[in-house]
Amino acid sequence: MRICVYLGSSAGTRPIYRDAAEQFGTLLAKRGIGLVYGGGMVGLMGVIADAVCAAGGEVIGVIPEALRAREHDHQGISELHVVQTMHERKAMMANLADGFVTLPGGIGTFEEMFEAWCWSQLGYHAKPVGLLDVGGFYSGLRDFIDHVVEQGFLQPRHRAMLLVESDPEALLDRIAGFVPPETEHWLGDKDV
Repeated sequence: MRICVYLGSSAGTRPIYRDAAEQFGTLLAKRGIGLVYGGGMVGLMGVIADAVCAAGGEVIGVIPEALRAREHDHQGISELHVVQTMHERKAMMANLADGFVTLPGGIGTFEEMFEAWCWSQLGYHAKPVGLLDVGGFYSGLRDFIDHVVEQGFLQPRHRAMLLVESDPEALLDRIAGFVPPETEHWLGDKDV
């Protein structure tokens, strides 16, 4: 099993974010779960990759050619795929993974998480999508998503597709027990 993790190319301002990325990476390796991520060695991306490697786990990175200099592609991982575009990066990461987890990050991280969740809602894949709410980082977003449900723009069953936990063990347990919801129009997960 492999989990695609979306997280920041920055480390953020609080040590808790770095600690959470390191802890989550170690936990993935201990559970025998491979990491699929953006391929860089900067920020939280580098922290999680280093943690998985240090614990003896599999790490697969996918990085666009244009970001190699900025994100400093990680040379110490199991596999590094260099692609041409962000679209190729996201599609390859999704195809290599059996599920998705988001840790703290910026707009790129948000965009990736929302896309994976949207693809699930639309029936492009039946993989779990998780959000690790580290130190309340995503509490405002959680409130906003619930507001979107209240306002009738998101169905409760689609809201439930996003698995949210503040404890990494609990999140991975929920992912391990994930049963894909019934979709109105299953499109399959080939080449998302």
